[in-house]
Amino acid sequence: MFSKKTLTIVGLIALIAASIMVLSLPVRPTDATRHTGGIAMAVFGPFQKALTGSARFVQSIWSHYFSLVATARENEKLREALSRALEEKNQYQEAALSNERLRQLLELKTSLSHQTVAAEVIGKDPSPWFKTIIIDKGSNEGVAVAMPVVVPEGIVGHVVESGGSYAKVLLLADQNSAVDAIVQRTRARGVVKGGLSGKCAFDYVLRKDEIRVGDVVISSGVDGLFPKGLLAGEVSEIVKRNAGIFQDVTITPYVDFEKIEEVLIIVNYSRKDK
Repeated sequence: MFSKKTLTIVGLIALIAASIMVLSLPVRPTDATRHTGGIAMAVFGPFQKALTGSARFVQSIWSHYFSLVATARENEKLREALSRALEEKNQYQEAALSNERLRQLLELKTSLSHQTVAAEVIGKDPSPWFKTIIIDKGSNEGVAVAMPVVVPEGIVGHVVESGGSYAKVLLLADQNSAVDAIVQRTRARGVVKGGLSGKCAFDYVLRKDEIRVGDVVISSGVDGLFPKGLLAGEVSEIVKRNAGIFQDVTITPYVDFEKIEEVLIIVNYSRKDK
């Protein structure tokens, strides 16, 4: 009626149950019980050993799991702390750089004999045809068209449009700009105009004038736009042709127009101040 496999399983279960009952009896050992217990231990000892080992293994796995979870949480907290520390470090570095720029701007403001207004660059003209920047000061602060704009490195440009709280500045590097200038060493005179690739042309320099690479070019003050003595750039190339009364001179501006963040606008300069 019952298969051999079924009978085997039932017998095994019964044997295990009997073993458990025998092992759990609280009686004094006798020869019979010792004999029966010995048989039971011999039969079921390996199973109990395996079961105990499995239980310990599972317990170990469970403990390691909780340990890993705790470690993961701790790592997440450390990563968050590191991220905050890096962010604070970047903020401190940015603040230090900003303070250094403002310190230099303040030194320039002190050195100028004209009233100035400090402004921050808030935009740039995306057009490839015009090189302008937008600053966060305008007519409300007394900023008007044609006022010169400078930084510690030299001339930035001049205001071409002014609104209530903003103004547009045409950069020295724009081809539509022009600043009357002189070579500081020899006083040779010309006009600085915007050029290509960040360079400027120094036009109308007489061929007879002595000039060399490395000479400093400054504003002359005679155009009524910029005060005298502002840095324009440094002579970087000279071409003297066989004919003509002028020589071709290229200067490299001291100002990096791509990195301007704060500027000074000279608000009270007029031709009579030159």
